[in-house]
Amino acid sequence: MKQIEKDEIYEHLSQFLKSRGIEMKDGGYAQQIQKGCSFLTDAVNLTQQGFERAKTEMDKRLDQMRQVIHERTAPKPTPNTSGAGASQSKAEKKKSTSSVQTKGRTKTKARARKGRTGSKRKRASR
Repeated sequence: MKQIEKDEIYEHLSQFLKSRGIEMKDGGYAQQIQKGCSFLTDAVNLTQQGFERAKTEMDKRLDQMRQVIHERTAPKPTPNTSGAGASQSKAEKKKSTSSVQTKGRTKTKARARKGRTGSKRKRASR
């Protein structure tokens, strides 16, 4: 927001009162009203600055909090071992393990098929 100028509130007040039929002439009461408007202007401007600082600080702290939450809830990276030989041996182990698992599964499926086909033959012959 824009800052309010020093005499802006007093000028608006005097124009408002003039439109209502009250004219403010120079005197003791007018000086006191002008001083009060000056204090009000300072208070409003300082409050605006405080809110802007508080908003900036809150946004900064909120970003820090989001970062901490992200770091604690993010999936953990897999530890990488150094050296190309170690990574190749892991890859070879995975290949050999997967081929063994495939063979085991094939045998199980073949046995299951035999059982199924045998039962169908028995049903057909009955």
